Amino acid sequence: MPQLLGSATLETMTTAQNRAVLADAEERALRAAPAPAEGAPRPDEGWAEPDDTTGSYELEARGALRRVAGLSTELADVTEVEYRRLRLERVVLVGVWTEGTQADADRSLAELAALAETAGSQVLEAVSQRRDKPDAGTYVGSGKAAEVRDLVAAAGADTVICDGELTPGQLNALEKILKVKVVDRTALILDIFAQHASSREGKAQVELAQMQYMLPRLRGWGESLSRQAGGRVAGGGGIGTRGPGETKIETDRRRIRARVSKLRREIAGMATARATQRSSRGRNAVPGVAIAGYTNAGKSSLLNRLTGAGVLVENALFATLDPTVRRAQSPDGREYTLTDTVGFVRHLPHQLVDAFRSTLEEVAAADLLLHVVDGSDSDPLGQIDAVHVVLREIDAGAVPELIVVNKVDAMTEDDVLTLRRALPGAVWVSARTGEGIERLREIVAARLPHPDVEVDVLVPYDRGDLVARVHRDGEVLGETHEATGTRLSARVDGALAAVLQEFTAPVG
Repeated sequence: MPQLLGSATLETMTTAQNRAVLADAEERALRAAPAPAEGAPRPDEGWAEPDDTTGSYELEARGALRRVAGLSTELADVTEVEYRRLRLERVVLVGVWTEGTQADADRSLAELAALAETAGSQVLEAVSQRRDKPDAGTYVGSGKAAEVRDLVAAAGADTVICDGELTPGQLNALEKILKVKVVDRTALILDIFAQHASSREGKAQVELAQMQYMLPRLRGWGESLSRQAGGRVAGGGGIGTRGPGETKIETDRRRIRARVSKLRREIAGMATARATQRSSRGRNAVPGVAIAGYTNAGKSSLLNRLTGAGVLVENALFATLDPTVRRAQSPDGREYTLTDTVGFVRHLPHQLVDAFRSTLEEVAAADLLLHVVDGSDSDPLGQIDAVHVVLREIDAGAVPELIVVNKVDAMTEDDVLTLRRALPGAVWVSARTGEGIERLREIVAARLPHPDVEVDVLVPYDRGDLVARVHRDGEVLGETHEATGTRLSARVDGALAAVLQEFTAPVG
């Protein structure tokens, strides 16, 4: 092979040949480099851990584009998932680490890799950079963007996914440098939601979020896109028709704004119907329990275990988006509703929070929140914090919360002991094996709001419907059968107490 390769030769080389040339060049560079001084770290001894407590970082660590190992996709894992029907995109992940530890940065990129695979991509490489803040122009800086371009070319990738929300300027500048499609974390999550939305309301909410994200990121390509009124120009066009006309990008913006307005009206109508359903449950004094938590924590599995709902369960992020409401019964016979909601994730796009607000109001209106946590995750406490951020955004921070640590069957004893100290009031369950489910039912029954009116009534035998209603909606303290009817001592709500008032039992 000649030592100097022309550009034409490089353009016709295959990806495998590219990698071979790069590996050979690296080996020659290492042999030619001077030996390190005694006591100095070798280049292959890993990346130095920065001193996060003081905010000072070694120059080499600060400037390096660090490759994150272990995040490439096994192709078999991708093709086995049935719902990925799109062509597999070959992607490189790029992250900018601005705060926290190196482990936090690696976890964030690992989650981005899981999101990319859920969207139907094959992850080839993942790199991260330590900066005080993302570069305003190119997210990683122009020099590092050139390094990413070389990495993309060597890996044969067709897409770059950045672990953050890019501004329109950053997106445009990166695509010009990298020469491939660039996607940010927000667009990736929106794409996953679009794939998984199935109900009319869910599809409308996702489309609204995508339109809001797309509007400031529209790009045009010069005068060729301008439109004259009726295609007429000066010299016969008539008054009001001369000039550059309306550009294609302006037309697109106008259409998107009109579509956003229409979607908002449709979602508002659906929100009214959902609010009517909630108020109906409130009039019937049926307590509501909402299941919320990080995506893939096992919320749908827990709902199935508690109610037999038969909701889709998939080991994937955002497998279910549409809320499911099912009736459940406490051990003492009281009925309540269980609502499975959309999963949360770190840096959940604000467009999705706004679009799904009517759905997430199910959480804010609940009497009790079951906060499901994946105990087998590497950072369960970080997941809890991320969920609390979203709960505060939807004004659900004041809802009584019961933390449910799921997947205990996949946890080690050390992990259980560590997490028990951090979450002393949590309930420990396994939705897969059923461990701890009965105890969870008992605790939910104890935490549900209790009726505040105590009654002592003698209900005739021909009013068995009232007896059944007391059992369903109230809390029965005692029940005996007498000659003229059923004597009940119970706690009920005000509306039911008014109905039972005429059957008040005589004293003595």
